[in-house]
Amino acid sequence: MKDNIPEEYKPLSMWQYFGYQILFTLPLIGFIILLIFSFGGTKNINLKNYARSFFCYFILMLIIIAILVMTGTLITIINSVQA
Repeated sequence: MKDNIPEEYKPLSMWQYFGYQILFTLPLIGFIILLIFSFGGTKNINLKNYARSFFCYFILMLIIIAILVMTGTLITIINSVQA
């Protein structure tokens, strides 16, 4: 039954999700691969959608960190944790 699924619709296994998450969190290479997969570097729709969701999460975290830095809240949080 799994052999009848076209290559672009084959689901990712749990280990593939785990491996791609580790790959995407690598500092520079992971971000480049994330951009490639997000913008069409793979035929697998499931991998493309996972990369896009990871990219949206990455952008959202950058925005939150930027807001915290601009308001000075991040420095306060870091100082309270170190104390």
